[in-house]
Amino acid sequence: MPKEVNIGILGLGVVGTGVAKILLEQKKLLTERTGVEFRLKTVVDLDWERDRGISLDGIRTTTDFEELVQDPEIEVVVETMGGIEPAFSFVMSALAAGKHVVTANKALIALKGRELLEKARECGVQFLFEASVGGGIPIIKSLREGLIANKILRIYGIINGTSNYILTKMHQEGLDFSEALQEAQAKGFAEADPTLDVGGGDAAHKLTILASLAAGGFVDFGSIPVEGITELTSLDINFAKNFGYVIKLLAICRFNGTKLDLRVHPTLVPGDHLLAAVNHELNAIFVTGNYVGDTMFYGPGAGQSPTASAVVSDLVDLARAILQPEGGYTLQMINPEKNVALFSLDEIANRYYLRFFTLDQPGILAKISGVFGKYGISISSVVQLETHGEKNYVPIVLLTHEAPEKAMFKALDEIKKFDFVRPDLLRLRLFK
Repeated sequence: MPKEVNIGILGLGVVGTGVAKILLEQKKLLTERTGVEFRLKTVVDLDWERDRGISLDGIRTTTDFEELVQDPEIEVVVETMGGIEPAFSFVMSALAAGKHVVTANKALIALKGRELLEKARECGVQFLFEASVGGGIPIIKSLREGLIANKILRIYGIINGTSNYILTKMHQEGLDFSEALQEAQAKGFAEADPTLDVGGGDAAHKLTILASLAAGGFVDFGSIPVEGITELTSLDINFAKNFGYVIKLLAICRFNGTKLDLRVHPTLVPGDHLLAAVNHELNAIFVTGNYVGDTMFYGPGAGQSPTASAVVSDLVDLARAILQPEGGYTLQMINPEKNVALFSLDEIANRYYLRFFTLDQPGILAKISGVFGKYGISISSVVQLETHGEKNYVPIVLLTHEAPEKAMFKALDEIKKFDFVRPDLLRLRLFK
Protein backbone atom coordinates (compact mmCIF):
# COMPACT_ATOMS: atom_id res chain seq x y z
CA MET A 1 0.00 0.00 0.00
CA PRO A 2 1.37 3.46 -0.89
CA LYS A 3 1.90 5.81 2.00
CA GLU A 4 -0.51 8.73 2.24
CA VAL A 5 0.18 12.47 2.53
CA ASN A 6 -2.81 14.70 3.35
CA ILE A 7 -2.97 18.14 1.75
CA GLY A 8 -5.04 21.27 2.28
CA ILE A 9 -5.34 24.10 -0.24
CA LEU A 10 -5.79 27.68 0.92
CA GLY A 11 -7.40 29.69 -1.89
CA LEU A 12 -9.15 28.10 -4.87
CA GLY A 13 -8.36 30.72 -7.49
CA VAL A 14 -6.60 30.10 -10.79
CA VAL A 15 -3.49 28.44 -9.34
CA GLY A 16 -5.28 26.67 -6.49
CA THR A 17 -7.73 25.16 -8.95
CA GLY A 18 -4.81 24.03 -11.11
CA VAL A 19 -3.19 22.30 -8.14
CA ALA A 20 -6.46 20.56 -7.26
CA LYS A 21 -6.84 19.39 -10.87
CA ILE A 22 -3.39 17.82 -10.91
CA LEU A 23 -3.84 16.13 -7.53
CA LEU A 24 -7.15 14.66 -8.66
CA GLU A 25 -6.50 13.91 -12.33
CA GLN A 26 -2.86 12.79 -12.00
CA LYS A 27 -3.29 10.95 -8.72
CA LYS A 28 -2.50 7.50 -10.14
CA LEU A 29 0.53 8.76 -12.08
CA LEU A 30 1.94 10.55 -9.03
CA THR A 31 1.53 7.44 -6.91
CA GLU A 32 3.24 5.27 -9.53
CA ARG A 33 6.19 7.65 -9.75
CA THR A 34 6.64 8.44 -6.06
CA GLY A 35 5.11 5.58 -4.07
CA VAL A 36 3.02 8.20 -2.26
CA GLU A 37 -0.72 8.80 -2.40
CA PHE A 38 -1.32 12.56 -2.36
CA ARG A 39 -4.75 13.02 -0.83
CA LEU A 40 -6.44 16.40 -1.17
CA LYS A 41 -8.48 16.52 2.02
CA THR A 42 -9.59 20.14 2.56
CA VAL A 43 -9.95 23.31 0.47
CA VAL A 44 -10.52 26.75 2.00
CA ASP A 45 -12.04 29.62 0.01
CA LEU A 46 -14.55 32.40 0.60
CA ASP A 47 -16.51 31.91 -2.64
CA TRP A 48 -18.15 28.55 -3.23
CA GLU A 49 -20.70 29.81 -5.77
CA ARG A 50 -18.25 30.09 -8.66
CA ASP A 51 -17.80 27.03 -10.88
CA ARG A 52 -14.12 25.99 -11.09
CA GLY A 53 -14.73 23.22 -13.62
CA ILE A 54 -13.67 20.42 -11.27
CA SER A 55 -15.49 18.02 -8.99
CA LEU A 56 -14.59 18.24 -5.30
CA ASP A 57 -16.74 15.31 -4.24
CA GLY A 58 -15.32 13.71 -1.10
CA ILE A 59 -13.17 16.76 -0.30
CA ARG A 60 -13.96 19.04 2.62
CA THR A 61 -14.79 22.56 1.35
CA THR A 62 -14.99 25.37 3.88
CA THR A 63 -14.59 29.10 4.41
CA ASP A 64 -12.90 28.60 7.78
CA PHE A 65 -9.09 28.44 7.72
CA GLU A 66 -9.05 27.16 11.30
CA GLU A 67 -10.63 23.88 10.16
CA LEU A 68 -7.60 23.27 7.99
CA VAL A 69 -4.90 24.38 10.40
CA GLN A 70 -6.36 22.46 13.35
CA ASP A 71 -6.80 19.20 11.44
CA PRO A 72 -4.03 16.90 12.71
CA GLU A 73 -4.21 14.73 9.57
CA ILE A 74 -3.26 17.55 7.19
CA GLU A 75 0.51 17.61 6.83
CA VAL A 76 0.92 20.15 4.01
CA VAL A 77 -0.82 23.47 3.34
CA VAL A 78 -0.70 24.87 -0.19
CA GLU A 79 -1.14 28.66 -0.09
CA THR A 80 -2.49 30.04 -3.38
CA MET A 81 -4.38 33.09 -2.09
CA GLY A 82 -1.86 35.69 -3.25
CA GLY A 83 -1.16 39.04 -1.62
CA ILE A 84 0.41 39.71 1.76
CA GLU A 85 -2.51 39.63 4.20
CA PRO A 86 -4.23 37.50 5.29
CA ALA A 87 -1.90 35.06 3.49
CA PHE A 88 1.05 35.88 5.77
CA SER A 89 -0.93 35.36 8.97
CA PHE A 90 -2.43 32.11 7.69
CA VAL A 91 0.93 30.72 6.61
CA MET A 92 2.53 31.63 9.93
CA SER A 93 -0.31 29.84 11.72
CA ALA A 94 0.11 26.76 9.55
CA LEU A 95 3.85 26.64 10.22
CA ALA A 96 3.26 27.11 13.95
CA ALA A 97 0.86 24.16 13.83
CA GLY A 98 3.68 21.97 12.50
CA LYS A 99 2.50 21.86 8.90
CA HIS A 100 4.74 22.15 5.87
CA VAL A 101 3.80 24.97 3.50
CA VAL A 102 4.08 25.32 -0.27
CA THR A 103 3.34 28.67 -1.90
CA ALA A 104 3.38 30.33 -5.31
CA ASN A 105 3.19 33.80 -3.73
CA LYS A 106 6.27 35.77 -4.87
CA ALA A 107 5.25 39.01 -3.15
CA LEU A 108 4.81 37.19 0.15
CA ILE A 109 8.29 35.64 -0.08
CA ALA A 110 9.99 38.84 -1.25
CA LEU A 111 8.51 40.90 1.58
CA LYS A 112 8.03 38.36 4.37
CA GLY A 113 10.30 35.46 3.43
CA ARG A 114 12.79 35.97 6.23
CA GLU A 115 10.11 35.71 8.92
CA LEU A 116 8.50 32.72 7.24
CA LEU A 117 11.75 30.77 6.90
CA GLU A 118 12.69 31.58 10.49
CA LYS A 119 9.29 30.28 11.64
CA ALA A 120 9.65 27.12 9.54
CA ARG A 121 13.10 26.46 10.99
CA GLU A 122 11.83 27.09 14.54
CA CYS A 123 8.94 24.65 14.02
CA GLY A 124 10.96 21.98 12.22
CA VAL A 125 8.95 22.11 9.00
CA GLN A 126 9.59 23.03 5.37
CA PHE A 127 8.58 26.17 3.48
CA LEU A 128 8.91 25.71 -0.29
CA PHE A 129 8.17 28.05 -3.20
CA GLU A 130 9.24 26.63 -6.58
CA ALA A 131 6.21 28.16 -8.30
CA SER A 132 7.00 31.70 -7.15
CA VAL A 133 9.46 32.41 -9.99
CA GLY A 134 9.17 31.42 -13.63
CA GLY A 135 5.87 29.51 -13.44
CA GLY A 136 6.62 26.03 -14.75
CA ILE A 137 10.36 26.64 -15.19
CA PRO A 138 12.22 24.65 -12.48
CA ILE A 139 14.62 27.49 -11.72
CA ILE A 140 14.49 27.36 -7.91
CA LYS A 141 15.11 23.62 -7.81
CA SER A 142 17.97 24.13 -10.30
CA LEU A 143 19.61 26.79 -8.13
CA ARG A 144 19.03 24.83 -4.94
CA GLU A 145 20.05 21.41 -6.22
CA GLY A 146 21.30 21.13 -9.80
CA LEU A 147 23.75 24.04 -9.45
CA ILE A 148 24.57 23.54 -5.77
CA ALA A 149 28.29 22.99 -6.49
CA ASN A 150 28.54 26.39 -8.19
CA LYS A 151 29.03 29.91 -7.01
CA ILE A 152 26.43 31.79 -9.02
CA LEU A 153 28.15 34.66 -10.80
CA ARG A 154 25.32 36.20 -12.81
CA ILE A 155 21.57 35.89 -13.30
CA TYR A 156 19.70 37.71 -16.05
CA GLY A 157 15.97 37.10 -16.06
CA ILE A 158 13.05 37.87 -18.35
CA ILE A 159 10.60 37.01 -15.62
CA ASN A 160 7.50 39.09 -16.31
CA GLY A 161 5.41 37.75 -19.17
CA THR A 162 3.21 40.84 -19.45
CA SER A 163 6.12 43.20 -20.11
CA ASN A 164 7.78 40.73 -22.44
CA TYR A 165 4.58 40.37 -24.46
CA ILE A 166 4.25 44.16 -24.77
CA LEU A 167 7.89 44.61 -25.82
CA THR A 168 7.59 41.79 -28.35
CA LYS A 169 4.60 43.48 -29.96
CA MET A 170 6.43 46.80 -30.04
CA HIS A 171 9.43 45.17 -31.72
CA GLN A 172 7.64 42.90 -34.17
CA GLU A 173 4.60 44.98 -35.11
CA GLY A 174 5.72 48.55 -34.47
CA LEU A 175 3.03 49.19 -31.85
CA ASP A 176 3.32 51.99 -29.33
CA PHE A 177 3.35 51.04 -25.66
CA SER A 178 -0.34 51.90 -25.11
CA GLU A 179 -1.45 49.87 -28.14
CA ALA A 180 0.61 46.84 -27.09
CA LEU A 181 -0.72 47.09 -23.52
CA GLN A 182 -4.32 47.16 -24.75
CA GLU A 183 -3.69 44.03 -26.82
CA ALA A 184 -2.07 42.29 -23.84
CA GLN A 185 -5.10 43.13 -21.69
CA ALA A 186 -7.51 41.92 -24.39
CA LYS A 187 -5.71 38.56 -24.55
CA GLY A 188 -5.52 38.15 -20.77
CA PHE A 189 -1.75 38.65 -20.52
CA ALA A 190 -2.12 41.92 -18.57
CA GLU A 191 -4.28 42.87 -15.60
CA ALA A 192 -6.78 45.73 -15.69
CA ASP A 193 -4.25 47.54 -13.49
CA PRO A 194 -0.90 46.48 -14.97
CA THR A 195 1.27 48.71 -12.76
CA LEU A 196 3.07 45.91 -10.92
CA ASP A 197 4.01 44.26 -14.23
CA VAL A 198 4.93 47.18 -16.49
CA GLY A 199 6.46 49.12 -13.59
CA GLY A 200 8.93 46.32 -12.81
CA GLY A 201 7.64 45.48 -9.32
CA ASP A 202 6.65 41.92 -10.14
CA ALA A 203 10.07 41.20 -11.64
CA ALA A 204 11.70 42.74 -8.57
CA HIS A 205 9.75 40.38 -6.28
CA LYS A 206 11.07 37.42 -8.26
CA LEU A 207 14.60 38.82 -8.42
CA THR A 208 14.59 39.09 -4.62
CA ILE A 209 13.94 35.36 -4.41
CA LEU A 210 16.52 34.36 -7.04
CA ALA A 211 19.20 36.61 -5.56
CA SER A 212 18.51 35.34 -2.03
CA LEU A 213 18.96 31.76 -3.23
CA ALA A 214 22.13 32.60 -5.13
CA ALA A 215 23.62 34.52 -2.20
CA GLY A 216 22.45 32.15 0.54
CA GLY A 217 20.91 34.95 2.59
CA PHE A 218 18.05 37.38 2.38
CA VAL A 219 18.08 40.33 0.01
CA ASP A 220 16.15 43.46 0.98
CA PHE A 221 13.46 43.94 -1.66
CA GLY A 222 13.19 47.65 -0.90
CA SER A 223 16.86 48.21 -1.80
CA ILE A 224 16.54 47.00 -5.41
CA PRO A 225 16.47 49.83 -7.98
CA VAL A 226 13.44 49.29 -10.23
CA GLU A 227 12.46 50.92 -13.53
CA GLY A 228 9.61 49.89 -15.80
CA ILE A 229 8.86 50.05 -19.51
CA THR A 230 6.17 52.74 -19.58
CA GLU A 231 8.45 55.45 -21.02
CA LEU A 232 9.55 53.42 -24.04
CA THR A 233 8.33 54.52 -27.47
CA SER A 234 8.33 52.93 -30.91
CA LEU A 235 11.14 55.36 -31.76
CA ASP A 236 13.34 53.79 -29.07
CA ILE A 237 12.51 50.29 -30.30
CA ASN A 238 13.54 51.24 -33.84
CA PHE A 239 16.76 52.91 -32.74
CA ALA A 240 17.65 49.83 -30.68
CA LYS A 241 17.10 47.66 -33.77
CA ASN A 242 19.32 49.92 -35.86
CA PHE A 243 22.09 49.60 -33.28
CA GLY A 244 21.68 45.78 -33.26
CA TYR A 245 19.82 45.46 -29.96
CA VAL A 246 16.48 44.25 -28.61
CA ILE A 247 14.94 45.95 -25.58
CA LYS A 248 13.94 43.59 -22.76
CA LEU A 249 12.85 44.18 -19.18
CA LEU A 250 15.66 42.41 -17.33
CA ALA A 251 16.04 41.38 -13.71
CA ILE A 252 19.80 41.47 -13.09
CA CYS A 253 21.87 39.83 -10.36
CA ARG A 254 25.67 40.07 -10.58
CA PHE A 255 28.24 39.16 -7.96
CA ASN A 256 31.31 41.32 -7.51
CA GLY A 257 33.34 40.19 -4.52
CA THR A 258 31.02 39.84 -1.55
CA LYS A 259 28.39 42.32 -2.76
CA LEU A 260 25.53 42.03 -5.23
CA ASP A 261 24.56 44.31 -8.09
CA LEU A 262 20.77 43.94 -8.28
CA ARG A 263 18.52 45.88 -10.66
CA VAL A 264 15.34 45.67 -12.69
CA HIS A 265 15.11 47.88 -15.76
CA PRO A 266 14.64 47.85 -19.53
CA THR A 267 17.94 46.86 -21.13
CA LEU A 268 19.35 46.83 -24.66
CA VAL A 269 20.27 43.18 -25.23
CA PRO A 270 22.48 42.28 -28.24
CA GLY A 271 20.37 40.77 -30.99
CA ASP A 272 22.48 37.60 -31.10
CA HIS A 273 22.13 36.83 -27.38
CA LEU A 274 19.82 33.97 -26.37
CA LEU A 275 17.69 36.32 -24.27
CA ALA A 276 16.92 38.49 -27.31
CA ALA A 277 14.95 35.60 -28.85
CA VAL A 278 12.64 35.13 -25.82
CA ASN A 279 9.34 36.54 -27.05
CA HIS A 280 5.68 37.03 -26.19
CA GLU A 281 4.64 35.89 -22.69
CA LEU A 282 7.47 33.40 -22.25
CA ASN A 283 10.10 33.68 -19.51
CA ALA A 284 13.80 32.87 -19.45
CA ILE A 285 16.49 32.92 -16.77
CA PHE A 286 20.12 33.00 -17.88
CA VAL A 287 22.42 31.74 -15.11
CA THR A 288 26.22 31.64 -15.03
CA GLY A 289 27.97 29.42 -12.49
CA ASN A 290 31.70 29.32 -11.84
CA TYR A 291 31.89 25.62 -12.78
CA VAL A 292 28.93 24.98 -15.07
CA GLY A 293 29.35 28.15 -17.12
CA ASP A 294 26.37 29.65 -18.95
CA THR A 295 22.94 27.99 -18.74
CA MET A 296 19.45 29.16 -19.69
CA PHE A 297 16.07 28.03 -18.39
CA TYR A 298 13.16 28.80 -20.70
CA GLY A 299 9.42 28.24 -20.73
CA PRO A 300 5.98 29.45 -19.64
CA GLY A 301 6.36 31.89 -16.78
CA ALA A 302 2.76 31.98 -15.60
CA GLY A 303 -0.62 30.39 -16.14
CA GLN A 304 -2.68 27.87 -14.24
CA SER A 305 -1.14 24.62 -15.41
CA PRO A 306 2.59 25.53 -15.45
CA THR A 307 2.39 27.17 -12.01
CA ALA A 308 0.37 24.32 -10.52
CA SER A 309 2.90 21.86 -11.97
CA ALA A 310 5.65 23.63 -10.01
CA VAL A 311 3.58 23.55 -6.81
CA VAL A 312 3.15 19.79 -7.14
CA SER A 313 6.89 19.33 -7.62
CA ASP A 314 7.33 20.86 -4.16
CA LEU A 315 4.70 18.49 -2.77
CA VAL A 316 6.71 15.54 -4.06
CA ASP A 317 9.84 16.88 -2.35
CA LEU A 318 7.91 17.34 0.87
CA ALA A 319 6.69 13.75 0.76
CA ARG A 320 10.33 12.69 1.30
CA ALA A 321 10.65 14.88 4.38
CA ILE A 322 7.37 13.58 5.79
CA LEU A 323 7.93 9.91 5.09
CA GLN A 324 11.72 9.81 5.59
CA PRO A 325 12.33 12.35 8.36
CA GLU A 326 15.91 11.19 8.96
CA GLY A 327 17.02 11.28 5.33
CA GLY A 328 14.38 13.25 3.54
CA TYR A 329 14.39 16.64 1.94
CA THR A 330 16.15 19.27 4.05
CA LEU A 331 18.00 21.50 1.56
CA GLN A 332 17.46 25.18 2.33
CA MET A 333 19.97 27.46 0.65
CA ILE A 334 18.65 30.66 2.23
CA ASN A 335 19.88 31.36 5.75
CA PRO A 336 17.27 33.73 7.26
CA GLU A 337 19.91 35.11 9.64
CA LYS A 338 22.31 36.14 6.87
CA ASN A 339 22.08 39.62 5.35
CA VAL A 340 23.38 40.26 1.84
CA ALA A 341 25.22 43.48 0.99
CA LEU A 342 24.17 45.29 -2.19
CA PHE A 343 25.95 47.81 -4.35
CA SER A 344 24.27 51.19 -4.61
CA LEU A 345 23.70 52.54 -8.11
CA ASP A 346 26.41 55.14 -7.44
CA GLU A 347 28.96 52.30 -7.33
CA ILE A 348 27.95 50.79 -10.70
CA ALA A 349 29.17 51.62 -14.23
CA ASN A 350 27.25 50.92 -17.43
CA ARG A 351 26.98 51.76 -21.09
CA TYR A 352 23.91 53.85 -21.91
CA TYR A 353 21.35 54.56 -24.59
CA LEU A 354 20.18 58.18 -24.32
CA ARG A 355 17.31 59.75 -26.25
CA PHE A 356 16.59 63.48 -26.25
CA PHE A 357 14.11 65.70 -28.06
CA THR A 358 15.74 69.07 -28.71
CA LEU A 359 14.90 72.24 -30.60
CA ASP A 360 16.14 72.18 -34.20
CA GLN A 361 18.98 74.68 -33.72
CA PRO A 362 22.69 74.63 -34.56
CA GLY A 363 25.23 73.85 -31.83
CA ILE A 364 22.89 71.85 -29.58
CA LEU A 365 24.73 68.53 -29.96
CA ALA A 366 28.01 70.25 -29.12
CA LYS A 367 26.54 71.65 -25.89
CA ILE A 368 25.20 68.25 -24.84
CA SER A 369 28.52 66.61 -25.68
CA GLY A 370 30.30 69.26 -23.65
CA VAL A 371 28.34 68.33 -20.53
CA PHE A 372 29.19 64.67 -20.99
CA GLY A 373 32.84 65.53 -21.45
CA LYS A 374 32.76 67.53 -18.23
CA TYR A 375 31.77 64.37 -16.32
CA GLY A 376 34.15 62.06 -18.18
CA ILE A 377 31.45 60.34 -20.24
CA SER A 378 32.55 59.25 -23.72
CA ILE A 379 30.06 58.97 -26.60
CA SER A 380 30.41 55.94 -28.90
CA SER A 381 27.58 56.58 -31.39
CA VAL A 382 25.18 59.41 -32.23
CA VAL A 383 22.16 59.72 -34.50
CA GLN A 384 20.26 62.95 -35.12
CA LEU A 385 17.13 62.93 -37.27
CA GLU A 386 16.17 66.04 -39.20
CA THR A 387 12.43 65.56 -38.63
CA HIS A 388 10.17 63.21 -36.72
CA GLY A 389 6.71 64.74 -36.82
CA GLU A 390 7.39 66.62 -33.58
CA LYS A 391 6.77 70.34 -34.01
CA ASN A 392 10.02 72.28 -33.48
CA TYR A 393 11.76 69.27 -31.90
CA VAL A 394 14.04 66.59 -33.34
CA PRO A 395 15.30 63.40 -31.65
CA ILE A 396 18.95 62.86 -30.80
CA VAL A 397 20.06 59.38 -29.75
CA LEU A 398 23.45 58.62 -28.18
CA LEU A 399 25.22 55.46 -27.12
CA THR A 400 27.98 55.92 -24.57
CA HIS A 401 31.00 53.97 -23.51
CA GLU A 402 30.95 52.62 -19.95
CA ALA A 403 30.48 55.36 -17.38
CA PRO A 404 29.64 55.51 -13.67
CA GLU A 405 25.97 55.86 -12.82
CA LYS A 406 26.82 58.74 -10.51
CA ALA A 407 28.44 60.70 -13.33
CA MET A 408 25.54 59.97 -15.68
CA PHE A 409 22.95 61.20 -13.20
CA LYS A 410 24.86 64.46 -12.70
CA ALA A 411 25.28 64.99 -16.44
CA LEU A 412 21.60 64.38 -17.18
CA ASP A 413 20.51 66.69 -14.35
CA GLU A 414 22.57 69.44 -15.96
CA ILE A 415 21.32 68.71 -19.48
CA LYS A 416 17.68 68.83 -18.30
CA LYS A 417 18.21 72.49 -17.38
CA PHE A 418 18.86 73.49 -21.00
CA ASP A 419 15.79 75.26 -22.37
CA PHE A 420 16.28 73.57 -25.75
CA VAL A 421 15.82 70.05 -24.30
CA ARG A 422 12.38 68.63 -23.65
CA PRO A 423 11.97 67.06 -20.18
CA ASP A 424 11.00 63.62 -21.56
CA LEU A 425 14.56 62.38 -22.12
CA LEU A 426 15.15 58.64 -21.76
CA ARG A 427 18.12 56.75 -20.30
CA LEU A 428 18.46 53.00 -20.83
CA ARG A 429 21.33 50.68 -20.01
CA LEU A 430 23.11 48.27 -22.33
CA PHE A 431 23.56 44.62 -21.47
CA LYS A 432 26.94 43.60 -20.12
